[in-house]
Amino acid sequence: MLKIKFWLKISLLNLCIVAALGVLMRYKIGFEFPYFDQKHLQHSHSHFAFAGWLSHTLMALMVYFLQTKIQNFDGNKYKNIIIANLICSYGMLVSFIIEGYGLVSIVLSTASIFVSYVFAYRFIKDLKLLDTDCIAKNWLKAAVFFNVISSLGTFYLAYMMASKNVVLDLYHSSIYFYLHFQYNGWFFFACIGLAFGFLNLQKSENPFYETSFKLFAAACVPAYFLSTLWLDLPLWLYAIAVIAALIQVFAWFKLLIILVKTKKDFLKNFSPLLRYILLFVSFALSIKLLLQLGSTIPFLSELAFGFRPIVIAYLHLVLLAIISLFILFYIYANHLIIINKNIKYGLFLFSIGVLLNEIVLAVQGLASFSYIPIPYVNYILFGIAILLFIGIGYVAYFSIKKVKNNPPL
Repeated sequence: MLKIKFWLKISLLNLCIVAALGVLMRYKIGFEFPYFDQKHLQHSHSHFAFAGWLSHTLMALMVYFLQTKIQNFDGNKYKNIIIANLICSYGMLVSFIIEGYGLVSIVLSTASIFVSYVFAYRFIKDLKLLDTDCIAKNWLKAAVFFNVISSLGTFYLAYMMASKNVVLDLYHSSIYFYLHFQYNGWFFFACIGLAFGFLNLQKSENPFYETSFKLFAAACVPAYFLSTLWLDLPLWLYAIAVIAALIQVFAWFKLLIILVKTKKDFLKNFSPLLRYILLFVSFALSIKLLLQLGSTIPFLSELAFGFRPIVIAYLHLVLLAIISLFILFYIYANHLIIINKNIKYGLFLFSIGVLLNEIVLAVQGLASFSYIPIPYVNYILFGIAILLFIGIGYVAYFSIKKVKNNPPL
């Protein structure tokens, strides 16, 4: 059996590191701090957040899912894969800070991609052992598939750089390709799969459970073009992107209505804080999908891609408000780490920090439309970054600290 609690404690420690880098970057924007290159810090922050926090944690939780659903399943065979991913993650954390995109960081980034291939191969093989009525199976299979697909973007980037033939539009398109299939593919499908497994949903319970998967899976590839609306897309491709956005909005809201009706009583078993976090995640996902649809309006698309605070707000909406908060909910709702009052306090602070971060970035972005500067905005965002760090620091410290006879709350 894979010792899930141990690996999740490392996850929380890694999220603290991500938050600490966020504080450092915000400090550099608001104050003088010449010792680190801001671009290098940004690359370290993003790569470690993806590999050391999100991918590491999702891999561990997906193995845990198999252990709970398959009798006598030995998750320990994934141990070396998880260790290899962590070695690459910590290596990227340090090397990107020191050299940015250099030999060591590129080698480690490439190695982490090959580690994800090994995980995908082994995990898809093990998924075959699951009952065919388990709807989570399809979502998790699609998640690792999209993780593999996302790497094509990075390999094309590497090809352009190696051949010294960098076309700016293709360069940005490749970055968005990687990002899209990471957060709308790998992260999103893995979280929905885990959520369906947590709720123990079966295909036979409601036909729309399977239909929702088919709709999201079919829309995921064409939805990539929502990230490239700044290009002069042909009309037919633009139309496909709009249809993909409409499909996702329809599938999500219909699924949400069904789950609220059928699983409302089940969620009453959890503490008010965990229910609040799940509600927050659901609301954030609803906003994200509606914003995605709104971005198909050409005027809004130009504004969204033209202002950096809007792009940052959107990325944090997905990666913090939806993916990270859901993962934290999943860990404590399943009692993988026993929750206590101090952890609850940390989770509350962290979720408030996420909310404030989104509000301030959104206000900053909207003000940018009219070129209105927000006074002290960089100091405010620095303060929020500290709040996020303190919140997750509290969660990590009291999750790692040994507490005797602590019953689940």
